Amino acid sequence: MTTLLFLPAGDAGLRWLRFGDTGLMARGEGVPPGGDPVVAVAPAEAVTLHWAELPARSQAQATAAARILAAEASAAPPAELHVAVGSEGDAAGERPIAVVGASAMRGWLDMLAAANVDPVALVPAPMLLPRPDEGYVRATLAGSGVIRGRNSGFADEEGLTELVTQGHPVTPLVREPLEEALIAAAAAPALDLRQGPFARRRRRFAIDWRLIRRLAVLGGLILLTSFAISLVRLAKYEFAASALEERADALAATGLPRGETVNDPDRQLGERQRRLIGPGLGFTTTTAAAFAAVRSVPGTEVTAIDFTDLGNLRLTVAAEREALATDLKRALERAGFDVKASVFQSAGGRVTGELTVSRR
Repeated sequence: MTTLLFLPAGDAGLRWLRFGDTGLMARGEGVPPGGDPVVAVAPAEAVTLHWAELPARSQAQATAAARILAAEASAAPPAELHVAVGSEGDAAGERPIAVVGASAMRGWLDMLAAANVDPVALVPAPMLLPRPDEGYVRATLAGSGVIRGRNSGFADEEGLTELVTQGHPVTPLVREPLEEALIAAAAAPALDLRQGPFARRRRRFAIDWRLIRRLAVLGGLILLTSFAISLVRLAKYEFAASALEERADALAATGLPRGETVNDPDRQLGERQRRLIGPGLGFTTTTAAAFAAVRSVPGTEVTAIDFTDLGNLRLTVAAEREALATDLKRALERAGFDVKASVFQSAGGRVTGELTVSRR
């Protein structure tokens, strides 16, 4: 919704019209209630309107050119005038120029500020009417008559109107077309007096504590969610580690003697491995080296074997002659072992004795 607030003219005070999607919704006098956008309307007799071809390159250039034209057409000093340039134009490039006293502008805005009203625009009353293709249009706004031509706009006064129109047709606007024109002009004013020093000030930056509290709550929820996700992951990893540990215990139990209680699978499997392999280089490595040495010395054989808790391998060997037993001892020593030989005895045409093989 938009409210048109007509500024005082003559004996009349503030008057307002409120428009919505369905057209005119309410009207009244004084300060309009509610917080809808307000478009203030300056009295037609307080503003002089001109049309001229102005530079379209920039608003500053157009305003400067309009000031020169206004100074030439007005008897008042330029410093006491406020000049505003509109956006409406025609094929010839002519744009509307509004000239109003700077003191009048300050008075209107001060009065509205005292009533806690900050209008989004301040429009001369004639500029609310549609621009006719030919002739003039007339309407009554807030009890005052207003005339609008293609390149003119003024208050409807007896004698002045006939002088300006010079017999051209003046078409009155009926209710529905007038309401449509007012709604369109309020939505996109063709000329806004709030320019230059009287432009609407932007609101200063203000901290929205409500928004900050909302963002803080959202940030806290995000942190809690992230923390909950981390806890779920830790719990998942813990459950997976427990499952792996249980599987390791079950697997270790298969490698231990039947009926043995599983306390520390690592340690128990290591102990069993040492028991099976034996100390030193182990039973398998030592025995394999001993039989390789026996095969390298023809005429020797192993008749008995014993592996002690100290990791020593006792071999009972038989040889065709004592020299072969000595060759076997040297072969084992070349294989990297310490070898101690017992006294070999001769019986039945062969010599027998013991060789103790240990890790060097």
